[in-house]
Amino acid sequence: MRLWSLHPSYLDPKGLVACWREALLAQAVLAGGTRGFRHHPQLLRFRQHQDPLGAIGWYLWHVAEEAERRGYRFARERILKVREVPAIPLPRGQLRYEWAHLLHKLQKRAPAWWERSAGLTDPEPHPLFFLVEGPIAPWERAAKSEKK
Repeated sequence: MRLWSLHPSYLDPKGLVACWREALLAQAVLAGGTRGFRHHPQLLRFRQHQDPLGAIGWYLWHVAEEAERRGYRFARERILKVREVPAIPLPRGQLRYEWAHLLHKLQKRAPAWWERSAGLTDPEPHPLFFLVEGPIAPWERAAKSEKK
């Protein structure tokens, strides 16, 4: 499961669809509708939000907005709770880590998207997040391997 902290506009078509599907899965987990993925570290920041279902709903809403901008139709009726919620702090190190991770994926999966994106050094976060100074988030796998 990868719930990108990056703005969804950076995702190639396959990445955007995968983000939608994985965020819907995260919503099901947060709503108690599935037994799998309950302890997935990517869900920690949503669980810690004062309104976890509102946060994942707002996340999904913006992914659907990007899809619509591209001419796709994602089933917004699948979002359980749609409302603007307070933004979640995102360490700049986490955003940079995800950007490098996405560029690596794009280089292999979508070279045209990679070419378009490779020169960008300061990507925008998903609208659910706001940037703060800091390293890779502690829930990220890379952060755990750096501590070893």
